[in-house]
Amino acid sequence: MTRPVDSGVIFLARLALAVLFLWGGVMKLVGYAGFVGYLHTRGVPFVQIAAPLATAVETLGGLCLVLGFRIRALALIMAVYTVATAVLGHDFWNVTDPVMQHDMVIHFWKNIGIAGGFLLLFVTGAGSLSVDGARAPRGGLGQLSR
Repeated sequence: MTRPVDSGVIFLARLALAVLFLWGGVMKLVGYAGFVGYLHTRGVPFVQIAAPLATAVETLGGLCLVLGFRIRALALIMAVYTVATAVLGHDFWNVTDPVMQHDMVIHFWKNIGIAGGFLLLFVTGAGSLSVDGARAPRGGLGQLSR
């Protein structure tokens, strides 16, 4: 059980993460052909699968973050996705231009930090301001309370 202030902070954290992914997902939908072309230039394998998968993960994942729906499972999926995009999209070890490499290093570690936030969300759960919180059993027989 979390304190009300904890649930409020968890809700704000979910929203902060959601904005990033909702924005990215919607931009991928709006400029889908350009996104597919970008994936080809990056050498991403199986673009026909990767493009719709990335778009769905970001858009639906962002919506589920806002709603607080199935957060623990979603957090693990989003952590893996974020690390994968760091490795595939911000491969600073392959960049020779020092300015571009510096930019890629920052984005790589930013993604790793976001994955860390998702792992924390996995541990905390969605909080009470969520679909998960509304569906959780309340007190009653057989429930341990703190």
